Amino acid sequence: MSETRSPLPLLFRRHSSGEMKNLASVSSSLLPAFGTVVNENYLQLKKYVIAPYDRRYRIWQTFLVVLVVYSAWASPFELAFRKVSTGPLMIMDLVVDGFFAVDIVLTFFVAYLDKSTYLLVDDRKKIAARYLAKVWFPMDVASTLPFQTIYRIFTGKRDKGDVFGFLNLLRLWRLRRVSELFSRLEKDTRFSYFWTRCCKLICVTLFAVHSAGCFYFWLATHHKKAENTWIGSQVSGFEDRSIWLGYTYSMYWSIVTLATVGYGDLHAVNTGEKIFNMIYMLFNIGLTAYLIGNMTNLIVHSAIRTFAMRDAINEILRYASKNRLPEGLKEQMLAHMQLKFKTAELQQEEVLEDLPKAIRTSIAQHLFRNRVENAYLFKGVSVDLIVQLVAEMKAEYFPPKVEIILQNEIPTDFYIIVSGAVDILTYKNGMEQQLTKLGSSEMVGEIGVIFNIPQPFTVRTKRLSQVVRISHHHFKQMVQPHSPDGKKIICNFIQYLKGLKQEVVEEIAFLTETLGDIDIERMLSNEEQQHDGNISGNEDGNETKNTSTPLSDTLPIRVIIHGHHPNENDMEGDSAGKLIHLPSSVEDLLEIAEKKFGKKGTTILMAEGSKVEDLDVLRENDHLYIF
Repeated sequence: MSETRSPLPLLFRRHSSGEMKNLASVSSSLLPAFGTVVNENYLQLKKYVIAPYDRRYRIWQTFLVVLVVYSAWASPFELAFRKVSTGPLMIMDLVVDGFFAVDIVLTFFVAYLDKSTYLLVDDRKKIAARYLAKVWFPMDVASTLPFQTIYRIFTGKRDKGDVFGFLNLLRLWRLRRVSELFSRLEKDTRFSYFWTRCCKLICVTLFAVHSAGCFYFWLATHHKKAENTWIGSQVSGFEDRSIWLGYTYSMYWSIVTLATVGYGDLHAVNTGEKIFNMIYMLFNIGLTAYLIGNMTNLIVHSAIRTFAMRDAINEILRYASKNRLPEGLKEQMLAHMQLKFKTAELQQEEVLEDLPKAIRTSIAQHLFRNRVENAYLFKGVSVDLIVQLVAEMKAEYFPPKVEIILQNEIPTDFYIIVSGAVDILTYKNGMEQQLTKLGSSEMVGEIGVIFNIPQPFTVRTKRLSQVVRISHHHFKQMVQPHSPDGKKIICNFIQYLKGLKQEVVEEIAFLTETLGDIDIERMLSNEEQQHDGNISGNEDGNETKNTSTPLSDTLPIRVIIHGHHPNENDMEGDSAGKLIHLPSSVEDLLEIAEKKFGKKGTTILMAEGSKVEDLDVLRENDHLYIF
């Protein structure tokens, strides 16, 4: 027979990794130290050794907690009311002690975690030696032995003193199990932390009230003159009356004193009671502070977002009033701040920041990938590029009537509308004019980003809108290594521009001429050629990787051309020149100049008079003079 068995479902909670239903259970698993190699030998326990996180052992421990609750109530109660300790509760005490005796035996077979190696120790000799050397073993035995029954068996007499009543208080040692249970429940996400904490505070309060009341009654029963006690002055012959009558009076006094109400109907009469009252009230000060502190912390924690929102709104109101901002602008600021706090629970940025990048990427793919794939700019591009783009996108909410993009601002981001709608606006002669309306899966801001020009339009939300945005920098950085995808993006972009309304096209001065110069069919053929020839041979026969960027290949640098010498004035009055995309050769540039100005040129000069022979040295928005 094999001497070992696999405790895999015991060590790692209920199931193996393939069957684990609750990933939160990992938090209570035994974790090896950093650098420790966990192999199959580590997952083998000797026969008859119990893993501490065995589901069946956990159920047994939870059952014992129920018995601990009984012991916590019975021990002070039997001290105060001696008659019940030899009557109805005696048999129940013996049964409970029997269960805890079984637990002592089981503890000799429960593996433990070595604090130096963080490995599970399953050697029964080491387990026993560790348990015997700790204070737990003598205290467990002392709290389990039925001293009163043992005395009666050996002497044949029934003890009438209080010694065994105080020895029974050793059972309160078992309360450490309740503390461990609550610590475990507070970390378990399946249970509400608020209600678990409240339950713990209630249990602490009830135990304090019960113990104080029982001990106060015990003081009354052991005073020389019964009538000279707190209860004897109210109930004559209380020792011979019902047990529950005495218990009710005791609980009433204890609760009234704990609550610091102090009606004065039950008060200390003799010196011993006064001393106990003083000690109990000092204890109540600490207990009350503990309860109030915990409850305040729970309530404040649940309302902390509301406090933060109110403070932020008050700051906005003070700022708007101090700087005399227009009412409309102040309302936009307030709407944005309120929406920010309303959507904080949906975005959970603090939570996402703590997650590994792979998990954050998976979340983004699940939420926004379909929207990105349906956007016109990214139709037909590779899955790899889509995944990279979605991973870098940020989700945002905008309230109604709020500008997402302002006309003529520097293009830093472009947006894909997930839900809602926006208006595309422009300003003419100080008057606002609506050009068009865009909805779900459509894009805004991409014209300014791709052309690298100030944003041509203002974009304002019509209603509550959710968008995802990506920065200009990240977009260029991710598209550059994907040359075919870059070509496809530009083709999609040009086709989109050619389908724009005439009034929209007219708002971008150079757009009509630019669209006329671009041949989409030639671009598509270039794309196929580049896709087939990303690696080409050089003159030496060595392979060279094409490192040109797709955006720069398709949309070259923009320059401004003039049809005259730089030292001469333009006779035709076109001093602003013509904005064009820089072609790939000098010959093509001269052909474009001839088409634009109606005359053939042979010389290309810069503004300072230097002659241009290589187009690669030119930069964005350079002025070229062709004559």
